[in-house]
Amino acid sequence: MGNADSKLNFRKAVIQLTTKTQPVETTDDAFWDQFWADTATTVQDVFALVPAAEIRAVREESPSNLATLCYKAVEKLVQGAESGCPSEKERQIVLNCTRLLTRILPYIFEDADWRGFFWSTVPGAGNEGDDDDDDDGARPLAESLLLAVSDLLFCPDFTVQSHKRDGLDTEEDMQSIDSCEYIWEAGVGFAQSPPLDYIHDLNRTELLKLLLTGFSDAMYLPPSAENNILNRWVTFFSSTDNRHALPLFTSLLNVVCAYDPVGYGIPYNYLMFSDYREVLVEHAVQILIVTLEHEAGAAAATAQHNLDHLDSLSASIMDDKELVGPDNLFVNYLSRIHREEDFSFILKGLARLMTNPLIQTYLPNSTKKIQFHQELLVLFWKLCDFNKKFLFFVLKSSDVLDVLVPILFYLNDARADQSCVGLIHIGVFILLLLSGERNFGVRLNKTYSVRVPMDIPVFTGTHADLLIMIFHKIITGGHQHLKPLFDCLLTIIVNVSPYLKSLSMVAANKLLHLLEAFSTNWFLFSASQNHHLVFFLLEVFNNIIQYQFDGNCNLVYTLIRKRNIFHQLANLTSDPVTIHKALEMKKTTLAGISRTNSQETISMDGSRPAVPGEPGTLKASLVAIPAIDKLTEKAQVSEDGTMVCLQHNTHSPQMTADQHTYTLQPQTAGDQHKHSPQSADTNTSGIAGASDTESNSGRENEEAFQPESDPASATYWNPTPDWVLSWKSKLPLQTIMRLLQVLVPQVEKICIDKGLTDESEILKFLQHGTLVGLLPVPHPILIRKYQANAGTAMWFRTYMWGVIYLRNVDPPIWYDTDVRLFEIQRI
Repeated sequence: MGNADSKLNFRKAVIQLTTKTQPVETTDDAFWDQFWADTATTVQDVFALVPAAEIRAVREESPSNLATLCYKAVEKLVQGAESGCPSEKERQIVLNCTRLLTRILPYIFEDADWRGFFWSTVPGAGNEGDDDDDDDGARPLAESLLLAVSDLLFCPDFTVQSHKRDGLDTEEDMQSIDSCEYIWEAGVGFAQSPPLDYIHDLNRTELLKLLLTGFSDAMYLPPSAENNILNRWVTFFSSTDNRHALPLFTSLLNVVCAYDPVGYGIPYNYLMFSDYREVLVEHAVQILIVTLEHEAGAAAATAQHNLDHLDSLSASIMDDKELVGPDNLFVNYLSRIHREEDFSFILKGLARLMTNPLIQTYLPNSTKKIQFHQELLVLFWKLCDFNKKFLFFVLKSSDVLDVLVPILFYLNDARADQSCVGLIHIGVFILLLLSGERNFGVRLNKTYSVRVPMDIPVFTGTHADLLIMIFHKIITGGHQHLKPLFDCLLTIIVNVSPYLKSLSMVAANKLLHLLEAFSTNWFLFSASQNHHLVFFLLEVFNNIIQYQFDGNCNLVYTLIRKRNIFHQLANLTSDPVTIHKALEMKKTTLAGISRTNSQETISMDGSRPAVPGEPGTLKASLVAIPAIDKLTEKAQVSEDGTMVCLQHNTHSPQMTADQHTYTLQPQTAGDQHKHSPQSADTNTSGIAGASDTESNSGRENEEAFQPESDPASATYWNPTPDWVLSWKSKLPLQTIMRLLQVLVPQVEKICIDKGLTDESEILKFLQHGTLVGLLPVPHPILIRKYQANAGTAMWFRTYMWGVIYLRNVDPPIWYDTDVRLFEIQRI
């Protein structure tokens, strides 16, 4: 009954507030205390008992009362932070005010006239504990709120374990407390693991939820190309004004990376026990990724005064050689972590959590599956982007594959779901960042033995084969919103291709199938950028032939068997009639990719096909990503393995060919390939016979794939013969044509002489073959490295807040408010 009466009294107070037409005095404590002093409402109760319509009504009709309510609630938090909440009643007041502000803040932000309210000063709103600070009386309400919440997150017996000695009743002074001794979890810079207390976890979660709501001010601004619009809430919270910045950062990071959802591995334990730590971890990782938004152009020696009294802790976390950094202390601290044991702790923790949804058990659904993998991917991205030492540590060993496999799993699983477009983008961006480093390509050569159930063909090969097969699935079986990522996917394969020692037959077939699809006349002519995909794939083949020929007999064999594709490209006709005829062809009547002997292949045990999102599923809109030339910068690998950035003379992939020694000039192309049609049509015994067997591996549903072009570009794009010749003359075919010129006659001869029809014998012959001295001079290895830019920064902000919006449904903090950063859409 007591709880019911409490809810009733709270509801009566809300009704009184909405019906009062006259301002209520701030000194009327009897009225204001009804909202927090004598109630025991949960956050769900507050959301149910304070309807959105009534908040808006008070905002419009009694603005002074809403302002007073906010001020009084913040005042109670400040008082609680100063006193340390020694009594249960004070803790309950703090929690009630926290829940009420979490409910109200989004409605403050959505109104342009109110957005600055929390950054205005309220008479008498000063922090009474800092009388010596002349400016404190003018402290904005938002600053008072953020400082109070930060204090409360290290409040003994409320959010952290008390350090009081047994038998002593002296209270710990909140003003002099060293929060570095109260870090929530062992890990980076802190060795002690405090005992778990679910009440502390629940209270931390409530406060983090309020912080996140304050930071969500960014949701109510439209997306902008300008990256200099700072989030004032995040800026202040992560500045030197917050004395708890370092312990907060380490607490959040350690809680996330130390979390193990499986625990002792008892089946179905998550159904028997509530895991309060999981909810805390979800909010911790969301706070981390929001606070780690790097402001443009910020660099100053502002962190030092915050570190003066934290020497021992900061020394264990930070690289002492770097004393300056961004104004955002969270970014500053993250960028300066340098100890290998800390890197290992972070990487193992993130890999464990990312791999969690992939865990297979004999008992169905017996293991807890986390749902915050998108936030983990954003955090991993920020770690690699802001701390290059961490990136190099990740790539130093095969541990990077513990991150790669779950990312590929997410990409494959989400490829058909329109609500997961952002998830696929972040996964691809991470792989693009990693692929800019040589070590990533080298690590991909490790044999893939972990059998994560994915609907891909069963194969024996390396992690490179897995990556190629997943990318092929995304391109051929993903939905149309993924087409802007094709450039990124192929760029990743180009970047790693010089280091791939042995592709499987399945992966080789996938690459050739993509080239076959992208080199059809209709696709090449239907948009101005489509031919770039062909250039990327040719660059992949050239890199492998020039640098990894010896171990890639499967790819060489596939190139020989599908040589007609290259001959057709070399002899691509570009007269107006041919162009017009290609564009008139409907996709249903296109000369499809012939698969007369195609067969369905068996997918891995336990896998399920990727399925579209359920109708009605909510998704957040995203801003467009920049083109690949804006996403990357070109770097050339020198003989000693170092990378030298190239001048941005041009961004077009076709111009890559101009920088290579194997570029074909127009007349050379015509002379060299006049014999092509004849040899393309001449399938002699051995090669033709072999193509009906192993060469079909991994071709499931390939015959159904027809690459689509953007309808808008097809409508307004008018290709001309001159345009076709401008890039056709630069097609980097010389290396491949030389390989075919040398090897095709040899393979045909051995097939005729020995009567071979089994491709294994041909592969054995190719395996021991050599092209030393027969190929053009090897071209320099060209890597396209990710480069930060305003476009991707805006994309990340939109994606991150969209994920946070959709994940916070209990309670639905931002539901039905006028968010402007993105649109919420139903599939």
